[in-house]
Amino acid sequence: MLKSLIACMTLLLGLATHSIAEKPPNVLVILADDLGFSDLGCYGGEIETPNLDALAENGLRYSQFYNTARCWPTRAALMTGYYAQQVRRDVLNKEIPAGGRGKRPVWAPLLPEFLKPAKYRTYHTGKWHLDDMPIATGFDLSYYMKDQGRYFYPKVHWKNDVKLPPVKPGTDYYITTALGEHAVECLKEHQEKFADQPFFHYLAFTAPHFPLHALPEDIAKYQKVYRQGWDNIREQRWQRIQDMGLLSGKLSDVERDIGPPYDFPEAFKILGDGELNRPLTWDSLTEKQKEFQAEKMAIHAAMVDRMDQEIGRVLKQIAAMGELDNTLIVFFSDNGASAEIMVRDDGHDPSASMGSGKTYLCLGPGWSNACNTPFRRHKTWVHEGGICTPLVVHWPAGIQAKGELRHQVGHVTDLLPTILDIAGVSKPKTWDDVPIPAAPGTSLVPTFANKPSGRNEFWWLHEDNRAMRVGDWKLVSAKNDPHHSDEWSLYNLKQDRTETHDLKETYPDKVSELKQLWQKRFDEYVDLASKDL
Repeated sequence: MLKSLIACMTLLLGLATHSIAEKPPNVLVILADDLGFSDLGCYGGEIETPNLDALAENGLRYSQFYNTARCWPTRAALMTGYYAQQVRRDVLNKEIPAGGRGKRPVWAPLLPEFLKPAKYRTYHTGKWHLDDMPIATGFDLSYYMKDQGRYFYPKVHWKNDVKLPPVKPGTDYYITTALGEHAVECLKEHQEKFADQPFFHYLAFTAPHFPLHALPEDIAKYQKVYRQGWDNIREQRWQRIQDMGLLSGKLSDVERDIGPPYDFPEAFKILGDGELNRPLTWDSLTEKQKEFQAEKMAIHAAMVDRMDQEIGRVLKQIAAMGELDNTLIVFFSDNGASAEIMVRDDGHDPSASMGSGKTYLCLGPGWSNACNTPFRRHKTWVHEGGICTPLVVHWPAGIQAKGELRHQVGHVTDLLPTILDIAGVSKPKTWDDVPIPAAPGTSLVPTFANKPSGRNEFWWLHEDNRAMRVGDWKLVSAKNDPHHSDEWSLYNLKQDRTETHDLKETYPDKVSELKQLWQKRFDEYVDLASKDL
């Protein structure tokens, strides 16, 4: 039915009251939170994601698209087109206020501001994680969900920058459903009042970020799926990934001694002896551990499944508007799956049903490792598992290819210039009389036709995890890495996409070259971020 829905859109387009030639394309950017590279069906996963799979079947999938390894830096990069460190939304050094304390420079307005001259209506739904508020920074409508710790009864959320009362426990509220409903409401209003204008909609789901909270009927679908364990699931995903042609080579080894990036020992006293902080072999687990861990992954799968269902509702609304053909839809994740384990917010009641609002569970390193198949490491690390995301692009009016793969390298900083490109908008040279510096991103529009984007260099820094990619070469460093006494490792990603064979001893000159380039960019970004302080 879902494939038929998308296939019949050409017919619906004929019923539209205006032709796509009369206005620029609409844009829908959908952002998942803590989604693993292989969690989607169209990326090798066993989770049911028919709506996203249908978009991929009628559009493009990218195999080398990057984020920043963490939620708020990725959102800053998406909305500004700069590395988060350049605009003080991730830490460079102790002297420059950044992250939660960071205020963007005047010359770094958000994407909606650039779209206004082209008459775009702009809508925001979901997570924010930026400085200022959505309406204050250019959006026309917004439902801002700040409380990601309570999927069933959030306490902190805003509508159009006006704070809402907390949701009372015991209602049928669920964040993912509420976000889908708000997105549909915005689109319906757009059709009623602004049908002659294009829209830009930023739909930022909180799922499947911890805590693992899901609807019972969604959990039930996956109750038995994960009892076979993470080692088997990882092998099955890898086989499907190869069959799809997404990647080839060698499945990375499980780093059994790599656990969560942060230590919360008190959490394990609360969570009990079913919890684990290392991705041990599944066969070595006790029966209690297997049961506990399998249930956690079932909840994670249910959260992804429900997100896909809500995406389906949004797609159905766009189709009913006759706009699916003329809407660029982009789906990706803010970082890889998370190995974190903690207990926050309302705490964890071990006697409550797992996945309910009274529990607080995290995916943990065993399943995070499987969700990021075939890559190494997790969220916060800048190895491929932390920074490589699915990227699904769908735009029938602008992309002739259907169901094809794209292996060109891209980055979240490329999305703003891509959107401006298809909208026919040029960035101004100044903002509030302040010169706008050059940004690192490049439009991905050439890659839609399977041509190079023209970008060859990518830089990462997050919590002392560092990386530099130039062409096929990637230099990467992890803080307190137990596997390498030397701080840097070198990989040729064309030959070794999963970072299994360190070449630093073979190519010391390449290591030196990329280290110097990484440091050069760091110094430039420090200078840029501190200029107006």
